[in-house]
Order: sequence, then structure tokens, then C-alpha cells
Amino acid sequence: MRLLHALGHALAISGTMTWEILWALILGFGLSAVVQAVVRRSTIVGLLGGDGPRALAIAAGLGAASSSCSYAAVALARSLFRKGASFTAAMTFEIASTNLVVELGVILALLLGWQFTLAEFVGGPVMIVLVAVLFRLFLRQRLIEAARIQAAKGLAGSMEGHAAMDMAVGGDGSAWHRLRSPQAFTSVSRIFVMEWAAVIRDIVIGLLIAGAVGAWVPDSFWRHLFLTGHPALSDIWGPLIGPVVSLLSFVCSVGNVPLAAVLWNGGISFGGVVAFLFADLIIVPILVIYRKYYGTRMMLLILAAFYVAMAAAGYLTELIFGGLGLVPGERHARVLEASVQWNYTTVLNIVFLALAAALLFRFVRSGGLPMLAMMGGPPADDQGEGHHKHDHHE
Repeated sequence: MRLLHALGHALAISGTMTWEILWALILGFGLSAVVQAVVRRSTIVGLLGGDGPRALAIAAGLGAASSSCSYAAVALARSLFRKGASFTAAMTFEIASTNLVVELGVILALLLGWQFTLAEFVGGPVMIVLVAVLFRLFLRQRLIEAARIQAAKGLAGSMEGHAAMDMAVGGDGSAWHRLRSPQAFTSVSRIFVMEWAAVIRDIVIGLLIAGAVGAWVPDSFWRHLFLTGHPALSDIWGPLIGPVVSLLSFVCSVGNVPLAAVLWNGGISFGGVVAFLFADLIIVPILVIYRKYYGTRMMLLILAAFYVAMAAAGYLTELIFGGLGLVPGERHARVLEASVQWNYTTVLNIVFLALAAALLFRFVRSGGLPMLAMMGGPPADDQGEGHHKHDHHE
């Protein structure tokens, strides 16, 4: 009976967190789908050939408008690298596409507060700049060439098919004109459903882990781990331990936000939360994929550069927000809500579930179901991704 009670408590926390963020997830993925519907993959590669400030700024902007699934982002970054993008620009695109996306910001604001959303969008560019500097210092041309040779082998990682699909609206004209075209609804519905299919595993795992941790791990454990009794040491330790917790949790994309809320309530520093959120790109399964894509030496360099940049971005964000008085004084992340109630959250969930149902209906009616089977398909070849593109007929 005690075991059943413990399981029930963990599932109840997971369930109430799911209910709290459901409408925001649908809104975030919906907005992301609209943006992706007008951003064509074919226009991206030509803009990412260099590693100067302009190329990296463009890579960050295009990444923020792209997929939020970490596995798909990693696969797409390799595809861009194989087609001629610089390695630094490809990594910048990858970082932005998982850390500077709308849905992540919405969920952060809902569970942790707007300060964390702002910190994510301030710390993300800081991390990108730091990674670029580290690559400039330590990334040698012979290592890039070795990585390009390894990448050209086309070894499959995860979500290759999803990364290769270009579902943007076709035709000429401005983005607004194409978004108003008859094909736009179909394109948005396909991107919306495919994005959900790509990240649903990580969201569910993240919610279950957060529920279990929130229910079973005593506060005393977190206080000792995060050195909450020593404020100065805690601020130093947080950005160092945050990525390690993320690396070992195996959760990525927006799925790690619920666990970030638990860690914040447990006493990790503000900068530690920021570093933890960035570290979805160095979890163990993705490190294995890096090794397969680029070789062992490049994987180790990515791990070292990303870790140092994540920790440093956490420190700098903490300093900036602390100096501006924006670090929350209370630790009341929305993790332990008592029950589902009839309030604005319930109303919004009903409205956005109806929207999701409409998009799912359109996805099915437009022949999108076979695309789900292609999500784990072969990586895109060097000649293009045309075999993964889909027409958007009514």
C-alpha cells in the first residue's frame, strides 16, 4: 500500500503539472508551426557558410524559427554541415533551435516565472558567443575535415527523417502572402503534429521524472546537493552541477522544464537553472549521436565547449539579473498544485485542445499519417532533401 501511495503521489504531481502547461504547449507548438511554415530549409544553407558575427546571428535567428526537438535539431545541424555550412554556424543553429524557441519560453514563464524566460533568451546568445570563441581557440581545421568525412558517411542517429522534411509553404510571394494561401493550413497542421510526435516522448519522460523527484526526493537532499546553506558557494556551484544533472537525466527539449522547476524549488541557484536548461544538448544519448556523426574527438570537444559555455552563461546571467534585481526572491515554481480546478487554466486547455484537434484532423485528412513512419528514416543525402519533401495539396 505504501508503494502504491508513493506512485500515486508522483503521478498526481505529473498529472497536475501536465494540466498546468498543456495549453501553453499547444500555443507554443502552434506558433512554432506557423513560423516554420514560412521559413524554407532551402534558403538556410547558403546563409551559413561562414563563422563570423553575421553568419552566426543569422544561424541563431533561423535556429530559433526551426525545430525545438533536440534530436531533430542535432540531425539537421549535421545536414547543414554536410551541405556546406560552417561547423560553428551549424552548432549555433542547433543551440538556438532548442533554447531560443517560443514554446520553451512560454512553459518557463508558466512554471517558473517570466524572469526565467527572459534569462533563457539572454543567456542563449551569451552561450552562442562563448561557444564560437571556444571553437575559434581550440577547433583546428584538420579536426573539422575529419568531422566532415565522418559526417559524409551518413550514419543514422535519431529523428533523421523528421530533420530532413521541409514542410514550408511553397510558391512565391512574401511570408505573409504564403501564410494566407490555401496550402498554409495543411502545412501548419503537418508541422504541428510532427513537432509533437518528435518531442512527446521527452515531455512525458520529463513530467514523470519531475513528478517522481518532486514526490520522492526529500528537500534535505537538494539542500545538501546545491549547498543552500552557503549562498556564495551555492551561486558558484549551481551552474557547474546543473548541466551534470541534465546530462544524467536523459531528458531534452521542453521536457526538462518541469524538472528545472523541481530543482529551483529544491534550492539550485538562478544561474544553475539556466545552465541546466541549456544542457539538453549534452545528454548521454545525444553525446552518442555526436560520436556517430563527427567522431570521438569532435564529440569530446563539443562536450567540453558546450559545458564550459553553459556554465559560464549561467554565471553571467546570474550576475546580470542579480545586478538588475530580477532574480526571484521566492521559490514557488508551480510543481505541487493540489488538484485540477475550474479556472482560467481549464478554459484555456479546452480552447487549445479544440485547436489541436482541428490541426490533427487536418493532418489526417491531408494524408499526413505516412509521414509519421518516416520520422526515423534515413538521413538526408548530399544532393538535397527532395525525397523527404511533401506537397501541400488540399
